Amino acid sequence: MHRLIAETETLKSDSPLLSREAANHLKVLRPKNGEEIELFDGRGLTRVYRYNSASRGLKAAGDLERHAKVSSSSVTLFACVTKGSRWDWTLEKATELGADRIVPVISARTVVRVDAAERPAKRERWMRIVEEAARQSDAVFLPEIADIVDFKESLGLVEKTNCFIGALMTPPPKHLLEEITSAMAKSPNGDYAVYIGPEGDFTPEELSSLLKIARPVSFGSQILRAETAAIFALSVIRAALSDS
Repeated sequence: MHRLIAETETLKSDSPLLSREAANHLKVLRPKNGEEIELFDGRGLTRVYRYNSASRGLKAAGDLERHAKVSSSSVTLFACVTKGSRWDWTLEKATELGADRIVPVISARTVVRVDAAERPAKRERWMRIVEEAARQSDAVFLPEIADIVDFKESLGLVEKTNCFIGALMTPPPKHLLEEITSAMAKSPNGDYAVYIGPEGDFTPEELSSLLKIARPVSFGSQILRAETAAIFALSVIRAALSDS
């Protein structure tokens, strides 16, 4: 079934008026008369409609459905922005894996630099990537894309979560799976997070600041690229939460 994202109020209508973007997307899909189309608002509401070729619009084929989140715990991805398509890929896969919030970070060694004036436009583009990923993956919840923050600004947000950070240390810390399992035993409904550094890693000063408020973990014996580390960590945390 084809899916389109729409505002919550739109889903309450039996004959919804789609946004320009959704209407254009529907046109590209070229649905057949009577074909079912699902609208979702990214906040847990969905509704099935049927395409009417005569009016080129949608008619309700079902009632509003409200979906509950699988886990009462939340998962935040703090990630230093990577270059180009790597960052787009991170956003896409983080959405598919059910991240609740994504916080883009600019650290000292982050290659990508985003001027303050450019940040709102960047965030809008990233939201479109997230919406498309949710549409294709049958997700009913969209992750929140936070405003871009500098590293120091991110620390206050980290303190509000039970955060894990992939760190290369001697001796190596415990594996993420072991640490998240231990944390969940103490706080099954916690606000969990993982912090992924830039391609050039954190500076010693940044790592020292993080280790005061986040728990160091290992992602395994191999060194992962930033985008791979993000997806690996989210996969482990989500798998652990689904078994709780």
